[in-house]
Amino acid sequence: MALIELKNLDKIYNTTVVPVHAVKNVTLQIEKQEFTAIVGPSGSGKTTLLNLVGGLDKPTNGRIIVDGTDIATLSSGKIIDYRLHHIGFVFQAYNLIPVFTAQENVEFIMLLQRIPKRERSQRAREFLDAVGLSDRLDRMPSQLSGGQQQRVAVARALASHPNCVLADEPTANLDSTSAEALLDLMETLNARYAMTFIFSTHDARVIKRARRVVTLEDGGIKSDQLEG
Repeated sequence: MALIELKNLDKIYNTTVVPVHAVKNVTLQIEKQEFTAIVGPSGSGKTTLLNLVGGLDKPTNGRIIVDGTDIATLSSGKIIDYRLHHIGFVFQAYNLIPVFTAQENVEFIMLLQRIPKRERSQRAREFLDAVGLSDRLDRMPSQLSGGQQQRVAVARALASHPNCVLADEPTANLDSTSAEALLDLMETLNARYAMTFIFSTHDARVIKRARRVVTLEDGGIKSDQLEG
């Protein structure tokens, strides 16, 4: 059974002018441990699709089945629980808590999961070491470079042991060296922890690394290709 199954998915935003059909009749299966890029021009529906899978938005029509559960039918409380325990988010803007250290930022989701303090600390250190920041545990976000902040965000996304990591334009604010290093890291962690990665991107560097590329156009799937 696929980890994620989208069936006839639609998302329509009712604006004050005309309705915007952001996602149109998308049917797609994502298997466990995929490293998949969702690509397409601005306005093609990439971010909306990730937000639907992540439970940040509800579909207008269709089903989003994750590990056998249709999350489109869940209550708001159940959706929060789903995001907390099953999805790791990596955003373009990092979204680190500015008054928390790197380690505290990584521990935050685990704190919400009620994971004991000792285990939280151990996991946070493990994943910050995995992203090459074992010597930056006590640094505040303002004391870190953009690439380092993004690595903290990746560590935070992975430390909660999600089934799937959703990365929305994760390399957009990074220089070439930092972007390549981040992608090296994500490939390594994808193999090591068997986590599924889904990227929303137009970055050729991400697309080159992806093992599957799904192209959206005007909210619908234009092509779906396995790479290499």
